[in-house]
Amino acid sequence: MVTADHALRRGLVARGQLSDSAARATRRSGVRTAHQVVAFADPGAESVGESRSRIVIDRAGLPRPELQYRVRDRQGGVLARTDFWWPEFSTVGEFDGKAKYSRVLSGGRNEADAVFAEKVREDRIRDLGLQVVRWTWSDLDDPRTLAARIRRTLDRGRTRGG
Repeated sequence: MVTADHALRRGLVARGQLSDSAARATRRSGVRTAHQVVAFADPGAESVGESRSRIVIDRAGLPRPELQYRVRDRQGGVLARTDFWWPEFSTVGEFDGKAKYSRVLSGGRNEADAVFAEKVREDRIRDLGLQVVRWTWSDLDDPRTLAARIRRTLDRGRTRGG
């Protein structure tokens, strides 16, 4: 899945090419899985963590989110671009890899600046009445617990009129 998402995102291959390739492999081992991967692949997944998150969400029977959603402020400007969006639950989801906070930052910013900016961004998203659920690599290693947390957040979003 990770490879298919990445190849589609980078334009290295078209979905039709993946489908054709799977169709030509009718007698090969794993062809059913290949067809499932092609159908589920999404060029909106921007990282391995996002691809793995989509699998956890799907296997848990949670609603399929939109990817890379632009949250707009009350004036219509783009406030944030979120990894996952469940419009019917007024909920955004964010996969957080540590690299986001530990890489060399531009403009003389340090890791603390990045963490603080992310906190302010999340507060602004919540101020719009949206629910926010975040997870990390270690959460992906415990899919049941992660799915339960996402489900609780979606339920809160639904309760608030999502």
